Amino acid sequence: MDIILVPGLWLDGSSWDAVVPPLEKEGHTVSALTLPGMESRDADRSAITLRDQVDAVVAAIDAAEGPVLLVGHSAGSAIAHSAVDARPDKVARAVYVGGFPDEDGSALLSGLPAENGEVAMPDWAEVGEEANIVDFDEESLARFYAGAIPAPEQVLAGPVRLADERRYDVPVTAVCPEYTAADLRGWVDEGEIPELARVRDVEYVDLPGGHWPQLTQPDALARVILDVAGKATGARA
Repeated sequence: MDIILVPGLWLDGSSWDAVVPPLEKEGHTVSALTLPGMESRDADRSAITLRDQVDAVVAAIDAAEGPVLLVGHSAGSAIAHSAVDARPDKVARAVYVGGFPDEDGSALLSGLPAENGEVAMPDWAEVGEEANIVDFDEESLARFYAGAIPAPEQVLAGPVRLADERRYDVPVTAVCPEYTAADLRGWVDEGEIPELARVRDVEYVDLPGGHWPQLTQPDALARVILDVAGKATGARA
């Protein structure tokens, strides 16, 4: 199966490096994307928009020979969902790791300061999000912060654009890292994530740890993705 991996904010395709080999070992064709504007810390990303990044994911879907398992991390989940909206017939299943689909017209992420057209990754402890980084040790956390790539301001500002309601027919696996599946179900039931609530087939999977399992527990995340790939392949058979 073709598996496309979409990184979240502040990450490039190399963030999936430890996840890719177990997937390829099982015979899957894997593409770990580096989205426009995220090529390096020094890249000019001032003109990069959310549509540019969504279009890059859509292009990868179009380049795949068969049905796609589309995996998004964090805000990359909303980017992936926008690509599902553009190509609902090509995506067999979507996996959203530590993130959710956003509504049409919403911003991808608001509230973080921008400078010179880009948004630096915050210190998660300083902003009260210690759960995000609970499974990093001191050395790996320092490397993580040092390697973070600023995100394009216009990507965070959005707006998200969705148009094809067939996106709700594409099954979703929601992987829950720093929060639980019960938490996420509760948020959906309370109306806090209306776009996910409208998806007709949602599977919830707990993966306890921090927000970045592709870095801190890649083998466990790969096993989840492989399990989902098996279900997607069986559904298409």
